[in-house]
Amino acid sequence: MTERRPYPSDLSDARWALIAPRLTAWRQARTDAGVSGRVPTHDLRDIFNAILYVNRTGIAWRYLPHDFPPH
Repeated sequence: MTERRPYPSDLSDARWALIAPRLTAWRQARTDAGVSGRVPTHDLRDIFNAILYVNRTGIAWRYLPHDFPPH
């Protein structure tokens, strides 16, 4: 994960430890199957934190702060 100041909506390390294996396995399965056709470039935790940020604040995807991966 990139170093940035955490938002209140970010996952704690303990919660990330619970879901990281499932998301990592999902991403690896998609990569192995060639579904996306691209090599993943963004950290899954950053993406998940961005989803939680949008869910908590209710903003549009295009208004995500610049320290999250692009919409």
